[in-house]
Amino acid sequence: MYFKILGRLSDVRTFATGKGIRELSRLRRLYGRASWRKRKGVALVELSSGDVRRAELHWYEATGIGRREFKIKRFVD
Repeated sequence: MYFKILGRLSDVRTFATGKGIRELSRLRRLYGRASWRKRKGVALVELSSGDVRRAELHWYEATGIGRREFKIKRFVD
């Protein structure tokens, strides 16, 4: 992970569930069978360069497994 999340995620929304997730078979193989959701939200992140920016993040989440594979989709300024 090349960034660190500072504070809380806000404006969290689910935008894909179950078969709507293209990576579903890979997620189940790596982390286990569960009810997977693809979610997005906004948070402050600290980049490896030390800069602090507000960014839209996407990640996968499942009950009992937690949040996995955060990625920055765009910076929100």
